[in-house]
Amino acid sequence: MVSESSLDRQIAQLKNCQPISEQQVKELCLKAREILQVEEANVQWIDSPVTICGDIHGQFWDLLELFKVGGMCPDTNYLFLGARAFFLGQTDVTLAISANASSRTSHAPGDYVDRGFYSVETFLLLLAFKVRYPDRITLIRGNHESRQITQVYGFYDECMRKYGSASVWRYCCEVFDYLTLGAVVDGKVFCVHGGLSPNVHSLDQIRLIDRKQEVPHDGAMCDLLWSDPDDIEGWGLSPRGAGYLFGADVVKQFVHTNDLSLIARAHQLVMEGHKLMFDDLIVTVWSAPNYCYRCGNVASILELDENLKSSYRTFDAAAQDTRGIPAKSTALQYFL
Repeated sequence: MVSESSLDRQIAQLKNCQPISEQQVKELCLKAREILQVEEANVQWIDSPVTICGDIHGQFWDLLELFKVGGMCPDTNYLFLGARAFFLGQTDVTLAISANASSRTSHAPGDYVDRGFYSVETFLLLLAFKVRYPDRITLIRGNHESRQITQVYGFYDECMRKYGSASVWRYCCEVFDYLTLGAVVDGKVFCVHGGLSPNVHSLDQIRLIDRKQEVPHDGAMCDLLWSDPDDIEGWGLSPRGAGYLFGADVVKQFVHTNDLSLIARAHQLVMEGHKLMFDDLIVTVWSAPNYCYRCGNVASILELDENLKSSYRTFDAAAQDTRGIPAKSTALQYFL
């Protein structure tokens, strides 16, 4: 049993970018799985007001900057769309740039780990908030919350380096399997990490997915985490090798069928922090400023008030991002 006082101490420690012990990680992850299994559905209902956040990617000091802008949990209710934790090489940064020339609730769209230098501290801090204040923060699964991806893009290596074994990585991966696939704010704003799927026409179909598994290589669950909107008609093959590209007609039909007003997603670097498409029916929110410490982009969060009125707050990278960055020689070959 993780007590509130113990959680408060762990949160204070993690806010200082200091990892907690392996035993504490194990207990935290067990409690998180219990909460996620019992209290959260595949599509979690969220009441407004809420603050929606995009990819974090292990940029810990920028996460603290996000909290300065949006308010600290539990004062603000957050919805995170994912937060990856690995580092990009120079090749990937070039590709990334060229590809993207009252109390409030927060939602995060996934990708908490990989590409940043502090994926462990980033994910564990968000998880500690989830356990301590389960009704004040929602964590949606991203495509990087997967065993296969984290072994390639840095989270596994970071866990090994900081803890000396793969145990913490395994505990976190077990939590990934329980993260919700999406959320709907007041029944009108659908939140997901990636996008839509040709196999999903209604939110009820998402509710029937068995989410407690490793991310499949194809199918509806894979598409929700990997797909992207594009200026095409209908569906197209994704250059990512997973998920699909989908056009305005697909978005308009999904919004109409499910009586929605907006789809909020993350998954793609946006130099301006957010990007609206298709008559403002879908928005990409990106919350990792100066991505990989070199892209030069700003970040943003989306605030929805009690009437679902949207406001975007942009912010720059925190000064701490320039401190203590370890040398890296990794040159990954594609942008996820």
